[in-house]
Amino acid sequence: MPEHDLVIRNGLIVDGTGGAPFQADLAVKDGRIAAVGEVSGKGAEEIDATGLVVTPGFIDPHTHYDGQVIWSKRVTPSSNHGFTTVLAGNCGVGFAPCRREDQELLVRMMEGVEDIPGAVMAEGLDWHWETFPEYLDAIAAREHDIDIAMMLPHSPLRVFVMGERGINRQAATPEDLAEMRRLCGEAVKAGAFGFSTSRVAIHRTIDGNFIPSYEAATAELEAIASGMADVGGGLIQAVPDLPKESYFDVAQPLVGVALATGQRLTMTIGVMNTGPRIWPEVVRLIDDANRQGARVTGQLFPRPVGMIIGLDLSVHPFALKPSYRELADLPLAERVEAMRQPEMRARLLAEPVETDQPLRAMSEAYDWTFQMRDEPNYEPGEEESISARARSLGISAPELMYELLLENGGKNTFLVALANFPGYSLDELHDILEHDNICLGLGDGGAHYGMICDSSYSTFMLQHWVRERKGATFPLERVIQMLTAEPAEILGLPDRGRLAPGLKADLNIIDVPAIRLHAPQVVHDLPAGGRRLDQAADGFVYTFVSGKCIAHNGQPTGLLPGKLLRSRDFIAQ
Repeated sequence: MPEHDLVIRNGLIVDGTGGAPFQADLAVKDGRIAAVGEVSGKGAEEIDATGLVVTPGFIDPHTHYDGQVIWSKRVTPSSNHGFTTVLAGNCGVGFAPCRREDQELLVRMMEGVEDIPGAVMAEGLDWHWETFPEYLDAIAAREHDIDIAMMLPHSPLRVFVMGERGINRQAATPEDLAEMRRLCGEAVKAGAFGFSTSRVAIHRTIDGNFIPSYEAATAELEAIASGMADVGGGLIQAVPDLPKESYFDVAQPLVGVALATGQRLTMTIGVMNTGPRIWPEVVRLIDDANRQGARVTGQLFPRPVGMIIGLDLSVHPFALKPSYRELADLPLAERVEAMRQPEMRARLLAEPVETDQPLRAMSEAYDWTFQMRDEPNYEPGEEESISARARSLGISAPELMYELLLENGGKNTFLVALANFPGYSLDELHDILEHDNICLGLGDGGAHYGMICDSSYSTFMLQHWVRERKGATFPLERVIQMLTAEPAEILGLPDRGRLAPGLKADLNIIDVPAIRLHAPQVVHDLPAGGRRLDQAADGFVYTFVSGKCIAHNGQPTGLLPGKLLRSRDFIAQ
């Protein structure tokens, strides 16, 4: 009779603590790590990991799988890239709590903020809930490949309590604040890990309106956070507005809420490509708050923040022009053929865009737009930008972009690097990530289906920051710590993120020299045949959740051991 369910032999153990890697065996029994070291007992399954690296499963603290975990068993792209736990419900948007009469409002909000097509949500969501606890029960009733934790989103909560007044962003009354506080406590008791909010002006509904949480008073944030404190505490996740001149102005009120209520805070930060170097302000603010006894972290995405554009995606520089609207509903091949006609080409190049839609300006950022290749480069040189290439050819950037969009049957895609790329370099990201209170995040899986595919940042960290980067790099053990133990601590998950006896057997077995990102590809596997970007990777030999193999060499096994995590199960640990 085998002593263990699984024994991994002779792997290079990178245990998540940041300590030096070491050669050892690892045994698993009943979904937990039974031993790390020399394992003499046999396993029902044995894997020879000679030449491979064994790590904890990765944890992404910022995703938007709120809808996908209802209509899909697989939490992709995240589970393609070694993630075994994700936190969803971020940015203050989601699908619960929600009264029946407000369902369409939340759909339109998610369509605008998170680029999830309305038809996908109409078919994929069964709405077997109104309250947030009922929504958690709906997730728990479904099978998934990896574990999911959830946040209570601010905008649905505001609408649930205030109705039309909440939609119109009117000030909350004392009665409103008391009810939001009560419902937040109820959500955390049911299993929410905290509440999330967005202060970002570009987060709009499909109609172009600000989302309900935008510019909500600090007193409202404090009331909701106090609801967490009432039942044992939780995590505030926040996206501050984009700083104009000072990061302090947009981040300090959020830090103040954390200090006033005693709750943990994690907030998205970034680096502008141009303008003054202001990110040190927010790092100092976070460090000062922690010296005062707060528990605050800044989440940084480790490569350029932006979007992927193309004819077969949600946006491109010509998408909002009147003449393109005549073509927009045609199949891709017919659109390409129509755009090749000289008259249509002339019209599209000459026409102004008749909208103030912010994506228009973003899609025309030619200085920061780069063609994506089969092996995507997320740190391209300035000479690779559309602007630089056009200058070298003696034509305008829009002319070059037009021609490139039509190549390859209209399937070419382009990275628009809107932030985190000052000086066409990731050097400053390296500097920020070296600070103690900064963590990785912002995979955004489950959202921005036709514009973003950032759940691959774990693979990028291994390929680029460990193995290939020409400038400053990070050692393997530090990157694994960033992807495992650090987010586990932030989320309050003491049972994972490290390789030690008694902890959950969420594991990756990785061929680090073989790690390679493929280019994002358009797939049509959402409800109603909806389109999304997916991204594959080489080098993940095995991924295990609770000791069950969910993927082998990039292919899913069909096993679905993932669970809904409830915060109440971790409070005493």
